[in-house]
Amino acid sequence: MDDSADAAMQEAPHGDMPQRGNDEARPSPNAYAGQTIGTTNVMISYGRPAVRGREIYGTLVPYGEVWRTGANEATVFHVSDDVQIEGQSLPAGTYGLFTIPTEDGWTIIFNNVAEQWGAFNYDASQDALRVDVMSEEAPVVEQMAFWFDDVDATSGTVVLSWAGVQVPFTIEVDG
Repeated sequence: MDDSADAAMQEAPHGDMPQRGNDEARPSPNAYAGQTIGTTNVMISYGRPAVRGREIYGTLVPYGEVWRTGANEATVFHVSDDVQIEGQSLPAGTYGLFTIPTEDGWTIIFNNVAEQWGAFNYDASQDALRVDVMSEEAPVVEQMAFWFDDVDATSGTVVLSWAGVQVPFTIEVDG
């Protein structure tokens, strides 16, 4: 990487986002997804589990139970400004992002405790916001991934995709 690219990475708008590197190689490496929507920075830090021939939903990731939404540390979600998630208010800040998958839809949870390992110490009393969304059948993605779709100056869609399931949720910002 040249010096100018390295400098740009150092100045990237991560806000209070924890910077996770891999101290050693992991089967489920760390990854980031980020997007600016209007003037609001949105960052997601997560571990990328792989299917590896396993049955995922209903077994490895049980239905009806809180999941860390990735591997290793809990997934972290950061927004630099107040936003609306599926029409509900979420203040600017850094959150643990958890989910509760079911066969038909998912609950997306933004928890005030961002730094935790897995969901072992998850505490529902620390939830800042819960929203229910519909899941969709999708092409099988071997490694879990987050990305952004339909982004414009006032909104965007976060998409979680893994193992034949896609879970989209909308973010709206002040224009």
